[in-house]
Amino acid sequence: MPTSRKLVEISEQNADELTRQWLQRVRSDPNTSTYRGFDEKELYDRAYDVFHRLGKWISHETTKQEIEAVYTALGRERRREGFALAEVILALIFSRQILWDRIQNEGLLDNALDLHNALELRNRVAQFFDRATYFVIVGYDRERAAG
Repeated sequence: MPTSRKLVEISEQNADELTRQWLQRVRSDPNTSTYRGFDEKELYDRAYDVFHRLGKWISHETTKQEIEAVYTALGRERRREGFALAEVILALIFSRQILWDRIQNEGLLDNALDLHNALELRNRVAQFFDRATYFVIVGYDRERAAG
């Protein structure tokens, strides 16, 4: 099975556990204090959606424009909800870290072929998170300028 398919399966099949790890982290880290006061179910649902749909986000079929639309709106929404931009970006970083920790724990990078495939996959995941981060900032700044 290709490494990318394994990653998608890990993310989709473990979306609940990954989401709970993320939720615990954003609600306990001193640099994401706004998350502690925000509705836990809403946070869970938002994070679960990212982990569960990771395959869509990293696929070649997902366009930059789709990521732009979703994450620019997310940035605007987080600004309206009172989150500091640094908190939102750190929450995205936590998502990526939790996912990669899981990949390493699953032994997805155990041989040279997997490593080669994983490098390609890592680039696609990094590109997704980089674009998501950039567009969150764009949306956040647009909302700040409009307000």
